[in-house]
Amino acid sequence: MQIYKINQNDYEDFFHTTIGTEKYGAKLLAKKASYHTLMIKNIHVGAANILKQDALSIGADLAVPRGTIIALDKYIDVVLIGTSKHFELLSKKEIHQPFGLKIVANKLKSFILKKETKIDIMGIINANDDSFVQKSRFKGKKAIKQINKMIKQGATIIDIGAVSSRPGSLTVSKEEELKRIKPICKAIKKNKLFKQAKFSIDSYTPSVVKYALKHGFTIVNDITGLKSDKIAKLVAQYNATIVIMHMQGTPKTMQQNPNYDDVMVEVSEFFDKQIQKAKQFGIKDIILDVGIGFGKTLEHNLTLLKNLEHFKSFGYPVLIGASKKSMINNISPSKIKNRLAGTLAIHLDAITKGATIVRCHDVKEHNQAILVQQKIKSI
Repeated sequence: MQIYKINQNDYEDFFHTTIGTEKYGAKLLAKKASYHTLMIKNIHVGAANILKQDALSIGADLAVPRGTIIALDKYIDVVLIGTSKHFELLSKKEIHQPFGLKIVANKLKSFILKKETKIDIMGIINANDDSFVQKSRFKGKKAIKQINKMIKQGATIIDIGAVSSRPGSLTVSKEEELKRIKPICKAIKKNKLFKQAKFSIDSYTPSVVKYALKHGFTIVNDITGLKSDKIAKLVAQYNATIVIMHMQGTPKTMQQNPNYDDVMVEVSEFFDKQIQKAKQFGIKDIILDVGIGFGKTLEHNLTLLKNLEHFKSFGYPVLIGASKKSMINNISPSKIKNRLAGTLAIHLDAITKGATIVRCHDVKEHNQAILVQQKIKSI
């Protein structure tokens, strides 16, 4: 007899295929095998006491602060611990309970959805002279050559921008931005490259976004997180996908003194608000990006990465973009050109936590790393 601990990405398939469990039984067992630890902030103490008792009654548990049972504080922070099966049962128990537990019940359902497995690699093309990674700068024919190269290397999305958003960068006129992007957009449409990959416009300038959408682009990567109503209208009009990214401040000011009471709460509240805005404008396809390095300290970035799985609960694809960013240098001092290893470490970890789109400069290396990671998971 030998005993060893297993770690599976898909317990249901493992039980059914490897162990030979009946399919229905494998589905039930998978729910019992997948554990979750869920932070719930500012919950009413009455709700906490109800949730505690209901959790204990089914074998789950709720970590609460001292004095909860006597309602020492009206609102508290708690941690719910349980399997997918526990969350499924609790979602049914709490749906009719008072003190806002209906919200908790609905949220619990989102944490037990099966994870997506397909990973999209988004290659970066910068049509400007001041992006922080010099080797990502391409113009005209060279840009088209690089696009074709990235597609061959495994990129399924190409993200093109003409204005730098690095910390401290200055804005340029909409006329200049459009001038930089026009030749690339024209070549993409002429050569029908949009049939080989999806194209994303990295801009929040309405005239630039409109021009790109008219030339085969189907994704708008908006670092302002859909702040502009004009952008929202354009995305809806062209039935495009919006990438809602979180940023505190502007590229010029964002790294001067980033500050949050709780970065997880504030980014989540931002997504809640902007998702509702997108829906109001009729936008159907949404991607979420927590904005690594955009108005965040190293600690903020690490907190978001550590808890990235939380953002899958919104029900939309999560994009991760930490390629060669300064947080890597803050952990292990290195020049930009030497940050590939750190980038891969962040991105592969993010994928294990639910990210399904990786924005990067090094497509070939990411494609290989992801294929190896997926092969390990599939065993």
